[in-house]
Amino acid sequence: MTLRRANLVLAALVLASTAAFGLAGHFAATSFIRHQQARQLAELTEVVLRRSEFAVDFAAASLDDLAGRGFANCEPAALQAVRLHVYQRSAIKDVRLVNPDGSVICSAYSETLEFDKGWVDRADMLASRDKKLFLFRVEQFGGDALGVLRDIDAKKALVAILGVNASLFDIMPAELRAHSEVLLSLNNGEKLGEFVLDADKALPFPTDVEKSSARYPMRTTIRVERAVLSTWNTEAYWPAMAVALGLGVLFGVLSARSRRMEGPVADLDRALARHEFKPYFQPIFDLETRAIKGCEILARWQREDGSVVPPMNFIPLAESSGRIQAMTWHLLERALSDLRPHLRANKDFKLSLNVVPKHLLSAGFVETLRRTVLSARVSTRQIVVEVTERDELDDLARAAAVVAELRDYGFRVAIDDVGVGHSGLSRLKGLGANTIKIDKFFVDTITLDASTTTIVEMLVTLARDLHMTVVAEGIETEEQVRALMACGVQEGQGYLVGAPLPVAKFIELLGARCNKGVGKPGPVSTALVA
Repeated sequence: MTLRRANLVLAALVLASTAAFGLAGHFAATSFIRHQQARQLAELTEVVLRRSEFAVDFAAASLDDLAGRGFANCEPAALQAVRLHVYQRSAIKDVRLVNPDGSVICSAYSETLEFDKGWVDRADMLASRDKKLFLFRVEQFGGDALGVLRDIDAKKALVAILGVNASLFDIMPAELRAHSEVLLSLNNGEKLGEFVLDADKALPFPTDVEKSSARYPMRTTIRVERAVLSTWNTEAYWPAMAVALGLGVLFGVLSARSRRMEGPVADLDRALARHEFKPYFQPIFDLETRAIKGCEILARWQREDGSVVPPMNFIPLAESSGRIQAMTWHLLERALSDLRPHLRANKDFKLSLNVVPKHLLSAGFVETLRRTVLSARVSTRQIVVEVTERDELDDLARAAAVVAELRDYGFRVAIDDVGVGHSGLSRLKGLGANTIKIDKFFVDTITLDASTTTIVEMLVTLARDLHMTVVAEGIETEEQVRALMACGVQEGQGYLVGAPLPVAKFIELLGARCNKGVGKPGPVSTALVA
């Protein structure tokens, strides 16, 4: 009887526990799915806003260029030069010279004035954060355009008229595309552009996600039918329920591990002490000749048992715990040792390393880098410091001073993840880097989305105006190479030529390509392979 009662109590506890964890799992799974949906919609909103900011940055850079070259007047020669400038920049429809009150004095293409339905006064234009640019809507018969005004002096200003292409907003996933709309508007509520499949059909009970630009007076809104959201990306529900039902078993394990909160950080410290972090090398190549011009150092954690831990599993913790600096110096020293013969034999070969903003701005960074490179008897002009944008550069002036000091010593500086990181295009010139690296996000979509091509062309044009080179990341297909070359990109990296490789395989790749006549052969490759 006692045993039977104990079994009944145990069964009741198991049933109660299962019911409790099941209920908790339901709420947790539902909350997780809603959170994921909100995050993805916020990311999509951010993409549209960034694309719009790129367009304004592009217009501002064009106006600064024209003003700097003395073309802010109505002389025939100046207007001809402005027309050529507009012709070379497809995103800009017209450039106009205006009075301080905003009234038009002259236009590069005067016939475009006939398409205007109205023109706003200066008082109705919206100022950007830096008070140097003003945005306003230009009502036209063929669709609204965006006006970007830059003051030249107290008597005149230049205005760029940007066409608002609806394809810029065509970013919604297939399952939401017919049940959503994407809008871009100014902060005064005036709509600049939108993407919606059926403009005559109102969305029933929509959910809105909105984000405003921190630099310009405009905002993006994504509106989605609430009923469609209830079935979008719900595949995680049942796996989450399974996890919830197993939490009872896992709780003891998790509790034991929770007593040692520093466990993962301690693992990093032990790995650093044992030199378990190894540099892998991914080629950077010429898009036309496929010659390998350099490589980027990428971290891999190779444990004592031979297993390799991917960077996404330890880099964020290394950054948040402050271990990233020691890891960066170790990887650089090891990479310089591994590739020293090749670097000394081929003085045009470049070695790139990633540096987070906090490390770049740390005390003694430049001197430590210089000492490390000189100790390896390698030229400083062969080292490229890639400033990653996972964290924002809080002090741009200080960062620019560090970059200037690096360049004085011969180092090259690149800005990584351009287009999706924290810095806007207007900050590229202020930092004073040599190179921008176009993020893989744009390479993935350049053959699928016409708006991506426009953005890449803008980046290449701005880089050329700022005397910078451009490298595209994540190239995997020949089709992407052709599209990037058509936009003016000359160098890239990606699996098309080589994945991140350990030193032996990377040297083998260099030797194999030299034997095939790809790139410039050097006497080192043979020595290294041997």
